[in-house]
Amino acid sequence: MEHIYPIFDSILSREKKQQLLKQQSMVVWMTGLSGSGKSTLARSLENNLYEMGFLTKLLDGDNLRSGINNNLGFSDEDRTENIRRAAEVSKLFAQAGVITICSLISPTIAIRSMAKEVIGEDLFFEVFINCPLEVCEERDVKGLYAKARSGEIKKFTGIDAPFEEPPTPSLEIRTDQYSVQDCQKQLLDSILPKITVD
Repeated sequence: MEHIYPIFDSILSREKKQQLLKQQSMVVWMTGLSGSGKSTLARSLENNLYEMGFLTKLLDGDNLRSGINNNLGFSDEDRTENIRRAAEVSKLFAQAGVITICSLISPTIAIRSMAKEVIGEDLFFEVFINCPLEVCEERDVKGLYAKARSGEIKKFTGIDAPFEEPPTPSLEIRTDQYSVQDCQKQLLDSILPKITVD
């Protein structure tokens, strides 16, 4: 880190960016198993907020792995680095006043704690998209569970790699118990008061 001279103290503040955009920025960190409904709800939230005049950025795990994280695999070290980079990018967007929506499995408590530390507790809103493994497997929207069960994919979260449920998420949504519309409403109703400027 020698010869690095950050200028954080001299760049425009998040508060000034928020005033310009007339919104409060935050990072909506959506965690859950593959097939739980994270991407569906993230896209819905982005569309709803756009229609209401909010500036957002959606960061999806698959999209990140096709770009900024395309050199990472699925080892424990690479999974951690995947989330670290996603958190750093989210922090940059939030500091620019943008409401950032992250749809990432982020399977362990330690990984999500690291993300929260990077982003900052005041900006981090953890949403647990809770859906039982058997329901996610029934959906298997990407065909990944079948490949994991047949041994084609190793260390797949929920099958032969752990998913640790958040003990105290900011919001928990049970996508196996409510309709998509009800889940969308729960998410939007929880986010709106936090991003709206009086």
